[in-house]
Amino acid sequence: MVGINMKQVIAIGGGGFTDEKNNLKIEKYLLAQVKKEKPKICLLPQASGESQAYILKFFETFVKLGAEPSWISLFGLVNPSWKQHLLNQDIIYVGGGNFRSLLALWKAWEMDKMLIEAYNKGIILSGISSGAGCWFEQGVTYSVWPVGILDGLGLIDGSCCPHFDTEIKMQDFYKSKIQTMEIKPGFALEDETGLHFVDGALTNAIKSIESKKAIKIDARGETIIESVILDDME
Repeated sequence: MVGINMKQVIAIGGGGFTDEKNNLKIEKYLLAQVKKEKPKICLLPQASGESQAYILKFFETFVKLGAEPSWISLFGLVNPSWKQHLLNQDIIYVGGGNFRSLLALWKAWEMDKMLIEAYNKGIILSGISSGAGCWFEQGVTYSVWPVGILDGLGLIDGSCCPHFDTEIKMQDFYKSKIQTMEIKPGFALEDETGLHFVDGALTNAIKSIESKKAIKIDARGETIIESVILDDME
């Protein structure tokens, strides 16, 4: 747990609460960063087209873990008080899906500006897959066919590639583009791993399965980041 009003991002490579095999250790770690008995956590599910099944699983998971979940819709009849609601959260969690559509919708609604405001206020920003890459300067995505690069919000320096162990096309693309300097150096996240940044600096790497890795990659090569196995923290 870190101090109040620190600027925090917790980026998760893949897996997560929608995976029936998931042990929820990363979700527990996320909630543990809040110094409250019942943290408020708000889902932004726009990348999945606001999938109702995804939203339901989010609520089931975080109610079970003792949190107060909610979500914000940017489709249909949008609640005019969504900005106030967003800034009243302890954690904002961005779900996975189409990175390009996510960014376009955020820009249209000025969600990108609100997330930067939330970050500066000390609200923890987190997310998985596209919801991890969105916090970096650049992210690797399938929403640019067949694999491509998109600019994120730039809260964290460098680039991010999620699903590094399960999506080989992403892995090969990311390594090659770093070598040719077409994408900035950054972080490759395997599923069930996460990186915790405080004030823009990496302070902790976590994983819920011992064999998983988070990797720092630049033109010189790859460096496996020493990670805490979350079993050891319980």
